[in-house]
Amino acid sequence: MTQGSESVRFGERTTDTVLHRFEQWALDTPGARALAAGPDTLTYGELDARADRLARRLLDSDLPLGALVAIGTARQTELVVAVLAVLKAGGSYTVVDVESPRVGRRQLAAAEPHFLLTDAAQQAALDNGGGPRVIRLDAQAPAIGGPRTERPADRPEDPLPGAAAPPPGRTAAVLFTGASEPRAVPVGHGLLLAAHEGWAEVARPTPRDRHLFTLGTDVTAFAAGWTRALCSGGALVLSPRAAWKPEDIRAAVESERVTVLHTDPAGASHLLIRQAETGTLAPVAHRGPDPACRSLRMLAVSGDRLYLDEQATLQARLHPGARVLNVYGSAECAGIGTWFELSQLPHPLDDLEEISLLGTAFPGFRAEVRGREIFLVPPDGGDAIPTGDLGLTRDDGLLEYGGRIRDRIALPGGRLLDPYPVESAIRGHEGIGAVIVKGVDGPRGPRRLVAYVAPPPGGPTWPAGAALPDIEELRDHLAGKVLREEFPRTVIRLRTLPRTPAGGEDRDALPLPILPEAARGAGSKSGKSGTTTGGGETSAGCAAGCGGVGLGLVALILTNLLWPGSTDLTGVPQPWAFLFFLLYVFECVAFGVGVVFLFGGRARMLRQRRGHSLTVAAHLAVSYLLVSWWPQDNLYRLAAKQDWPRQAALVYAFNIPLMIAGAVVAAYVVSKPADPFDFHDPDDDLP
Repeated sequence: MTQGSESVRFGERTTDTVLHRFEQWALDTPGARALAAGPDTLTYGELDARADRLARRLLDSDLPLGALVAIGTARQTELVVAVLAVLKAGGSYTVVDVESPRVGRRQLAAAEPHFLLTDAAQQAALDNGGGPRVIRLDAQAPAIGGPRTERPADRPEDPLPGAAAPPPGRTAAVLFTGASEPRAVPVGHGLLLAAHEGWAEVARPTPRDRHLFTLGTDVTAFAAGWTRALCSGGALVLSPRAAWKPEDIRAAVESERVTVLHTDPAGASHLLIRQAETGTLAPVAHRGPDPACRSLRMLAVSGDRLYLDEQATLQARLHPGARVLNVYGSAECAGIGTWFELSQLPHPLDDLEEISLLGTAFPGFRAEVRGREIFLVPPDGGDAIPTGDLGLTRDDGLLEYGGRIRDRIALPGGRLLDPYPVESAIRGHEGIGAVIVKGVDGPRGPRRLVAYVAPPPGGPTWPAGAALPDIEELRDHLAGKVLREEFPRTVIRLRTLPRTPAGGEDRDALPLPILPEAARGAGSKSGKSGTTTGGGETSAGCAAGCGGVGLGLVALILTNLLWPGSTDLTGVPQPWAFLFFLLYVFECVAFGVGVVFLFGGRARMLRQRRGHSLTVAAHLAVSYLLVSWWPQDNLYRLAAKQDWPRQAALVYAFNIPLMIAGAVVAAYVVSKPADPFDFHDPDDDLP
C-alpha cells in the first residue's frame, strides 16, 4: 500500500533554494536573531555578512562550481556560517564529526571533498596529509556577537555564484549514514527545499520559534535540518561547546525559551522524564507538565523507534497544546519521510507499549510497503528508496513500524527470527522500559537468544534487591505471546541501552554474556584456548610479583641513603631487632608492589565494570596504601617525639590520606558494577 500527498510539488519554483529562503529573511529582517550560542548571538544580517565574506574566500581559493566542501569544526556558530558560505559560493557541503576524529576521517574518505574547512584544533586530527586541501576557518574569524558588518558595496555589481539558482538536481549537501563504515548520500537542492517545505506544512514554524538540535552536527537531523529554523525566520540555539551535554540541554531549553526541540527518544526521556526519587515503578505519565519546558510547543523525536506509551508519556510532560511528533526518514530523503502524533489515532488502542506508529507521509513524499519493507519516495519522482525497515499499513491508514531487516537473527535450522515482535512483547512487562534481543554465539548452537533489558525512564536503575524480572518470570510473561523457541535463554540487565551518535540503539556495543558452559568447557579441556588464557594470567601475575619484590630490594638499599639512621637497630635486643628488620623489608616490598600496581593495576580494575571515576579513585587509593608505608615509617623514626609541628605534619601528610584511601577502597568494594550482568542460565531443555 502507498501513502502520499501532492500538496508540495518538486520543482514548482525552479529559482528557489533553501539559500534563497535564508537570504530573503536576512533581507527582510536583518536585525532578527538567527543564532544563539550561550550569551553570544548573531542576527540574520550578521550571519549573512559573515557567510558572504567566507564565500569570497572560497572563490578566491578557486572553488569549482558544484565542488564538495567538508566542514569540520567544534565551533557550531562557525559551522553554520560555513554551510551558508559554501552554498553562496556555488558548492555543496558536508559536515564531518569532530568529536570522534576516527569517524571524521572515515567520513572524509567516503565523501572525497575538494576542500576541508576546519580550525587549527581539529586540523591535526582530521588531516592526515593526503586528504583535501585545508582552509582554516580561524585564520580570519571575527568574534561572534561583534558589531554588525554591512554587506560589501560591490555585492550588487559582483554577485556570488550562489545567487543564481542551481538546477534542483545539483547536489546541495552530502549526508552520512552509518558510523563504523560511513556511506555518503548526496542530496540535491530541490530535495533539500522539498524536505523543508514538507516539514513546514506539518510543523507550521514561525519567526518566533527557537530550535534546538541535541544530536551531533554531522547527523542528518542537523546537517539537513538547520533549514527548519533559518528558512522560516526562526533562531537556532547552539551549544557554546563542541556538542551538547545532557545536563546542558535542559538549562538551555529553559533559559533560551526553546520552542521546538529536535532530539532522539533517549534524549527526550532524559529531558522530560527525570529519575524517580523512590524505588517504585509509579507510572511517569501521571506526573504533570515540566515547568522547565513550559516554552516548548513542539517536540520532534527521530533516530529510533518510539513506542506509543513513550510518546504518550512525553506528551503528558508537556503543557497543553504542545505537540510530540514521531519523525521517520532517511538520509536519502533529507531526514524526513513520515510523521505521527497521537491526534492521528482514530480511536484508542490497546497494548500501547508494543506498538510504534510512523503515521503518514510528509506532504510531497510517499511511503510504500513492498514485501513488508518500507520504501520512501521523494518528491522528485525518482525511484523508491528502500529503508531496510519492516512495516505494515494498518486498516486505519497509519504506517506501523515492524523492526529492521539487518537485525534478523539466524536460528539453528536456518530459520530467521525478527527480534522486534519479541522485543515488543517483552516491553509489555511493567518493569521493563527498553529491550534488545540479540543472537549470541554459544557452545550449544550457532545462536543463543539474549535479552538485554533496561528499566523505564523515571524508574529505578536496577537497585540491589529490586523485584525485577528474571528469565523465569520473563518466560511466564511471554507464554502465549511468542513461540517457545523464540524465548530468550538469558537476561542481562543494563541501566540504559547503548546508543549511536545518531540516537539509535547500538546493538554492536552490547556487552557479551559470559556463558557458564563456555567457561566450564575451557577449564575442563586441555586445548590451546583455555591453556593460553590461564597461562597468560599466571605469567602476568608472576611478572608483577617479581617486579614488586625487585623494586622492594632497591628500596631497601636506598633507605639508608635517603634517611640515614632510620633503620639503625644498634642496641635493640633479639628477637626484637629481627622483627623490626622484617618490618622494614615488608615496607620496602609493599612499596615495590604499590609501584607495580600503580602502573599495571588500573586495566585489571576496569574489568570489574564499576564506575570509571570510582575505579580511578580506588586504583590510586590502593597504590597509596601500599606505597606510603616505606617513606612514612622512615620519617616517623627520624622525628623526635616532642617535635609536635613535625608530628602533626606527618599525621596530616600520611595518616589522614591513609584513612581517606581506606574509605575509597571500601566504597569500591561495596559498589555495584556500572553495567551489571544479571546472568541467569536457564534450563537447557528448550528445543
